[in-house]
Amino acid sequence: MFLSELNVGQKARILKLNFENKEIRRHLLDMGLTRGTEVEIKKKAPVGDPIDIKLRDYELCISKSDLKQIEVEVIK
Repeated sequence: MFLSELNVGQKARILKLNFENKEIRRHLLDMGLTRGTEVEIKKKAPVGDPIDIKLRDYELCISKSDLKQIEVEVIK
C-alpha cells in the first residue's frame, strides 16, 4: 500500500521510499520520512492535493504524487 491511498485519520508505518530522483529521496529522508517512522494523515486539500501528514512531532505537507512513491503498512 502507498501513503497516498490512506484516508484522513489513518496511521501507517513507512516501509520504503521508491524515488528514482535521489535529490527528492534525500530531501524526504532529511525531513524525517525514514523506514519505520509512523505517520498519520491529518488533512487533505479540497481537491485532494497536497496532503498534510503528521510524523514525529510535526506536520508536513506533501504532494500526492510524492506520497504515491512511499510504501507503508497500515497500523490499526
